[in-house]
This record gives sequence, C-alpha cells and structure tokens, in this order.
Amino acid sequence: MKTALYDLHKELGATFTNFMGYEMPLKYSSVKEEHLNVRHKVGIFDVSHMGNIFVRGKDAEKFISKITVENAKKIKEGMGQYTVLLDENGDIIDDEVFLHLEDEYLFIPNSGVHEKIAEWMRKNAEGDIEIEDVTDEYSILAVQGPLSKEVMEEVINFDFDNLPLFGCVELKKENFKVNFDGRCILSRTGYTGERGYELYIHPAEEAIGIFKAFLEKGEKYGIMPIGLGARDTLRLEKGFLLACNEFKGGRNPIEANLEWLIDWEHDFIGKEALIEFKKKEEYEKLTFLECISPGIPRHDDEVYENENRVGIVSSGNFSPCLGKGIALAYVNIKHRKIGKELIIRGRRDIKAKVIKGPFVKKGEC
Repeated sequence: MKTALYDLHKELGATFTNFMGYEMPLKYSSVKEEHLNVRHKVGIFDVSHMGNIFVRGKDAEKFISKITVENAKKIKEGMGQYTVLLDENGDIIDDEVFLHLEDEYLFIPNSGVHEKIAEWMRKNAEGDIEIEDVTDEYSILAVQGPLSKEVMEEVINFDFDNLPLFGCVELKKENFKVNFDGRCILSRTGYTGERGYELYIHPAEEAIGIFKAFLEKGEKYGIMPIGLGARDTLRLEKGFLLACNEFKGGRNPIEANLEWLIDWEHDFIGKEALIEFKKKEEYEKLTFLECISPGIPRHDDEVYENENRVGIVSSGNFSPCLGKGIALAYVNIKHRKIGKELIIRGRRDIKAKVIKGPFVKKGEC
C-alpha cells in the first residue's frame, strides 16, 4: 500500500521501506541528520500509515470508557488522550490517541490494525454507537520540533499559543494561508518528545499541497522531511512505545509501565484480569537499558545477569543524541534496580545499565 504522498516522497529522494504493508520513506538524507534536525529545529512526517476511526452516537462516552482504560467523562471537548485498549485477559490490543471533537471522537490506531480495531469496537458496541473506519480517506501529517509552532504559523492562521498539549480543534478553510479545500483536524500531539502538531486531512490528496507548503514556508526555519528511521530513534530516546515491538506476544499495561494511564475508578474490558495480575510477586516489566560498552541492541535480544536470563529487548537502536546504544527491555522485576549492570546478548555481548527513563531529557541533545 502507498499513501497519497508517495510520489512526492519519490520526488524528494526518499529511500523507502515496507512497514506494516505500507511503502513508507525510511529516510531522505540520513537518519542521524533527520533525527538531530527534529531535536534542534523542525521536521515534517507523513504518518498516513496510521489509522482513522470515528466514534459517534449518544452512548459514545460510555462506550469509550468501556473499551479503554480512560474514563472518557474526564476528556472534555477539544482535548485528546493517550490510552490503551485491552482484551479480556488485560493484554494490550493497541495503544492509541483519541480526540474529543464536537459530536464525535477520532481514534488513531497503529499502522496495519485499523480494520481489526474497528471490528473489535463493533463487537463491543452497545446502544447508540456509530463506528466509521475512514483510514483510506485521510492523510496524517506531523510537524515536530522546537520550531514547529513557527512553521505552523506560516501556513495556518490560528492561535497556537493557546492550544494545550493534547488539545484538538477542527480548522476551517479560512484558517489556511494556502489553497485548501477539505477537512482538517489539528491536534497538539506527536511521537518525538518535542513540541509538535498533527494534521488529519480529508480528502487524503489535499495533504500533498499542505506538505509542500510546509517545506516551502518552513525553509527559513530549517525544516526537513523526516522518514521512519528517525521517527523510531526519536521515539525510543524518549521511551515511547512501538506497538509491534512493545506489545508483541501479549503484554499488559502494568508490564509495559503504563499503569499511570489507568483510571481504576471505572469499569473497562480487562480490569478484573489486571486486578488479579497485580497480586503477582514476580513478572517482567519494561526497563530502560543504556549501553556502557560498544554495540547496538536489537529487538528480541536476550538480557542476562551473569548466566541467568532475566529479560528480553523489545526495542533497541543507536541514540544519535547520546552516541551509544539504548534499549527498552522487559526485565524481571527482581533484576531492574537503577544502576544494575546487565548483559544484552545478540550478535555480541553488550554491557548495559538500568537507568530511569527517558534516555534523553528535554534540552539534553
């Protein structure tokens, strides 16, 4: 599959990779250059491989509280929330952002699972609920970096200073300083750990002109198109999870260090299973590992203390900001004390120490 911007990416010299069935830009220049440009300036991403599902109806709030760990009553119109959807065993089906718009909610499933999520939603729907999967009709653009607001203001006439983190709004055609004829939902969200915005654009082809406008108007701010390679290293430095890595094989939010997302004061699918899981004295929990010897950890590398296997790497890569290998790993809770030294075993043995995340704090790069 290809996004509506595929031909533009080719014009821009992208190197492509297949990700969850989509032909997506891996990089345009180099992963390191693109990564550092987002940390220091600004970059634009095509993230149209993500899904778009609208939930509507008078029972939508109750429904969302049932299928996520969030009490939807607390998410007022004009705000969004990061949350997880669980199965009856308490395992994570997907982590998603949803946006509370006027008379509807927009869910953003991860790449390649929108049909599965829409079907699961319909299976669990009760009362007056409408679920519409519009993934193929929308493009999603992300403008990310410390200069993202300045670039956004070049293209869109809007009071960005008063849009809070996770705030969302539907823009009007009159908001655009360039030609635009479609629907656009704006949110102050992202996957980089920097200030950023995401635009959900219909019809999908309208995003081509908007992408070009951001590149043209943002040139004086040093904007660059950014591929999936840098997107992965950016999110990993901040400890953000990747569904196909961190939730592979069935992990619950307690194991995934996401218990902070759970509103325990309401009922939701998987709640009883999580209550039982919390009684366990031993399990694996997501842990930050910073390499202290040369090497780059990779997904599924095993983690050892001496000759005892104590965990497994879910995500590993080279950190352009730190200049060393970093990894998220599920490690037995008895072996993840801050400062403890462990061994990551893959192509080579790599010494690593347990640290408190994120790997790169704001302003450290």
